[in-house]
Amino acid sequence: MGSNSSKISDLPKNEYLKRLSGPEAISENDPFWNQLFSFSFSAPTSSTELKLLEEATISVCKSLVENNPRTGNLAALTKVFLARTRELRLSAECQNHIFIWQTHNALFIICCLLKVFICEMSEEELQLHFTYEEKLPGTYTLCVLLGSDSEDLLEELLCSLIQLITDTPLLDITYEISVEAISAMIVFLSCQLFHKEVLRQSISHKYLMQGPCLPYTSKLVKTLLYNFIRQEKPPPPGTHVFPQQSDGGGLLYGLASGVATGLWTVFTLGGVGSKAASPELTSPLANQSLLLLLVLVNLTDAPDIPNPYRQAVTSFKNTQDSSPFPSSVPHTFQINFNSLYTTLCEQQTSDQATLLLYTLLHQNANVRTYMLARTDMENLVLPILEILYHVEERNSHHVYMALIILLILTEDDGFNRSIHEVILKNITWYSERVLTEISLGSLLILVVIRTIQYNMTRTRDKYLHTNCLAALANMSAQFRSLHQYAAQRIISYTCRHLRRCVYLSDRLYSPRSPRSARQRCLSAPSDSGEELLSLTCSHILRSYASSLFSLLSKKHNKVLEQATQSLRGSLSSSDVPLPDYAQDLSVIEEVIRMMLEIINSCLTNSLHHNPNLVYALLYKRDLFEQFRTHPSFQDIMQNIDLVISFFSSRLLQSGAELSVERVLEIIKQGVVALPKDRLKKFPELKFKYVEEEQPEEFFIPYVWSLVYNSAVGLYWNPQDIQLFAMDSD
Repeated sequence: MGSNSSKISDLPKNEYLKRLSGPEAISENDPFWNQLFSFSFSAPTSSTELKLLEEATISVCKSLVENNPRTGNLAALTKVFLARTRELRLSAECQNHIFIWQTHNALFIICCLLKVFICEMSEEELQLHFTYEEKLPGTYTLCVLLGSDSEDLLEELLCSLIQLITDTPLLDITYEISVEAISAMIVFLSCQLFHKEVLRQSISHKYLMQGPCLPYTSKLVKTLLYNFIRQEKPPPPGTHVFPQQSDGGGLLYGLASGVATGLWTVFTLGGVGSKAASPELTSPLANQSLLLLLVLVNLTDAPDIPNPYRQAVTSFKNTQDSSPFPSSVPHTFQINFNSLYTTLCEQQTSDQATLLLYTLLHQNANVRTYMLARTDMENLVLPILEILYHVEERNSHHVYMALIILLILTEDDGFNRSIHEVILKNITWYSERVLTEISLGSLLILVVIRTIQYNMTRTRDKYLHTNCLAALANMSAQFRSLHQYAAQRIISYTCRHLRRCVYLSDRLYSPRSPRSARQRCLSAPSDSGEELLSLTCSHILRSYASSLFSLLSKKHNKVLEQATQSLRGSLSSSDVPLPDYAQDLSVIEEVIRMMLEIINSCLTNSLHHNPNLVYALLYKRDLFEQFRTHPSFQDIMQNIDLVISFFSSRLLQSGAELSVERVLEIIKQGVVALPKDRLKKFPELKFKYVEEEQPEEFFIPYVWSLVYNSAVGLYWNPQDIQLFAMDSD
């Protein structure tokens, strides 16, 4: 085949790769390296070609693993690359295209080999392969066994990659090598993919958290953040094309001249194991940088050393903040918060950008304070709401992160007030109803309630449900000028559960009634023509129990227990399993109580601001009146019953056949006349998001699933993945 290899499938036969992986030792000064770094083949442009490249690399690696203990060629390759990186900055300043291109190609080869080595062997074995070196001419041995005090080549390589990322100026000719260096660091840490359990100690962790890599912590985090902020696009085709050599030239010639169609095409496999295509990224450098940043931030702490990359992310400040850094906080730096905020607003369509936003809001008090003080919060909140609105198109983790972001934001009273002052026009993506004008706060309520309803009928995620209710509760005291549709949805959602409560009570106490409660409930007028929840709601609600019970106030009705036991006794001869109506009823009562507390909080704190909520409440007063003496709701129903009675009386005094406008006018007048001291005060509804113990059990698999799905030009065999479950298709 000669030197003109152009197909990935031909790589195992390539004479240069065969020599690299063969039994012959190659000196660091051999001209072979320049030839190896200048050979061309067509860059992979699809997941299929990436898979072929992986398979071809495995073939080369098998031979290299067998021969490397005798040749030390892997160490020689690494040393040649390290020598080149020391001249990289000067080469960039001098516009030395050829040198930078060849250095990139050397790194690409190392990255491909590393990826297979890490998958196929332990970190200890990998480290050994970088320690074989020449002691006598033509003879290689293991320096560790001989007690050599030579540097750890693997650690030196990792440190060199960090320096390449942080110190190399970003130019058209250095764009590709910057992306490749970040990819190589991701590969360095990819051993986590091949373990079911979260790694708490590893050689790569040790390298990053101590030794020569540690001083670069803040500089690396800052560089990765700025790469994300700038969203630099790859250089256009032809920016640095070299004359095609007639003899074929080098191994990766095509990578330099085919930027637009080569590695910079995004290769994705969709959701975890789903293999669904994603849109092409506009900035591979930004995407790769963000993925590496998330991997670093979510590394577990060492036994005696906290994760320095998390420390850096949680403590950096705004460039406009002139206050001194606390001496106790290491790895600090400053960054432009305005640019960061703008990019985060623009990039929320991706899981990784939403995860970064969550991380910053939750862990960096400087960022959180800055964002909550912004006067254009709609630019951030609207993309988050759109994620929740299109819940069926998003993976569950993305939706969950978006909801937690809302929960964190609603912990701030200033945010809860300001969102009702922002008026939006023509929300085109909201299709249930035409919203020509609505406040951001009312839209948030609509989307959250819609998310709850979708969750109860589809995904059945107890955490999602709990946090939706918590966000509404945090906002309730600051509800202002609710849109009539938002007010209607609050009341109608509560009514759905009230009807469900009636149904379950009837089944529990009157199981043999000739006309079932379900029939009676379904024959009642529905809210806005929408169907009532189906019977499957019972086991869905049961799944929420453990989470809801920890969030909401608890009530237990012993009568329900006794009734259930009595019912089981009367039907003991039946072979049909009896639904646990008592448990279902207990759970749904908790949900109802939470919604009643949200309504009550609004009435007691901002009644005069919300005539539409009073109107919606009066419209459904018959159903609410049935629960005024219910033992689980009697206390919270006092204020609601008072408001219903007070305004119903005023409406009766005004006569029949009242228009909507006239009813609202009467409500507004009545608000002034209602004595505020008659409304019973309850403790303020406030819920705070707290990460569960050992959050790494969730976040590390999540981050690596994002790497697996959306990293540029990286492919792993799904059969090798152990960290998270892969879809069967």
